[in-house]
Amino acid sequence: MEIALWLSLFIVFYAFFGYGILLFIIIKIKRALRGKPVAPVVADADLPTCSLVIAAYNEEGFIIEKIKNTLELQYPADKLDLVFITDGSSDRTPELIATYPQIRLMHSPERRGKIAAIHRAMDTITTDVVVFTDANTYLNPDALLKICRHYANSKVGAIAGEKRIHIDATADATAGEGFYWKYESKLKTWDAELHTVVGAAGELFSIRTSLYRPVSPNAILDDFMISLLVAEEGYRVLYEPEAYATETSSADVKEELKRKIRIAAGGIQSIVWLKSLLNPFRQPLLSFQYISHRVLRWTVVPFLMILSLILNAAIVAAGGGIIYQLLLLGQVAFYGASLAGWLLERREIKVKALFIPYYFCMMNYAVIRGIFRYMAGTQSAAWEKSKRK
Repeated sequence: MEIALWLSLFIVFYAFFGYGILLFIIIKIKRALRGKPVAPVVADADLPTCSLVIAAYNEEGFIIEKIKNTLELQYPADKLDLVFITDGSSDRTPELIATYPQIRLMHSPERRGKIAAIHRAMDTITTDVVVFTDANTYLNPDALLKICRHYANSKVGAIAGEKRIHIDATADATAGEGFYWKYESKLKTWDAELHTVVGAAGELFSIRTSLYRPVSPNAILDDFMISLLVAEEGYRVLYEPEAYATETSSADVKEELKRKIRIAAGGIQSIVWLKSLLNPFRQPLLSFQYISHRVLRWTVVPFLMILSLILNAAIVAAGGGIIYQLLLLGQVAFYGASLAGWLLERREIKVKALFIPYYFCMMNYAVIRGIFRYMAGTQSAAWEKSKRK
């Protein structure tokens, strides 16, 4: 039991923190030997032609602000194509977009899901690269310039931008989402510097048009899979934190849980569909990063958390020493803090110190729910918007 306990705890720690520590050490050594990488400087004349593709479904409450933000983006006008696709929208979103002649609107009344809409838009793209972003996020003015400069390197096939969560002063436990993405941003920075980012988020990512491979309309995490398919082809997926998409946090923990369950179901689907990436003999470094950063979190970690608590309690009950007693006390205290955060959240009492343990446990609970939802075949790939603040 003791070996199983320590192995379980090690895998949990490694998946969330150990891999980050290992990356930090490797990057420090790499920089000492080769120096810190410098972003390329590219003149406007040498920038690639670019299409900005925005899928919008019933976004009439956000779309005008999104259009204004889009029109303020810095990029040579003769090299930029703005495409909004509103398939399935039943509100005034297409009508509002149509009033802007600078934008190419694509609309079909049939709702077949986001990725089907993206595929339809991609059939019309003729530019060198394409940038995808969501309708309810806002980009910094030079985001496209920061992203597209990296395509001067022929080994780069895609670029992931940074996702930022705006947290107001009255934030509740969903503030944990902001903390999580700050940590993820650092991991992606190191991942890219080591070799490649393992999966981009749909809020902001880009790809060489020639490398775009359509994924199944049933894909749940289409953006994640599209970027990994680029990495599988041997191209690097870089991370550009100076290009960022900002959005508000989920409206409440219930909405965030819904979103996390969907992501977890999509994670399992991606692992099944991209099982070739689990083979370390094809691309050892990519497999190492993929398994360490993604696969462990989406498969065994939540179950090992439960197992380690049960094993720890059994060892203490059987007369385990002071180390196991302290370890059990630490686990009980952590889960107790999470439970207290949940109870206080229900009573609308906000204690920031409990945000992180509560969010961490909620995130892993969502993974378990997502796994069973995927196995039951009840997770739809169609647009599932989460309410935002």
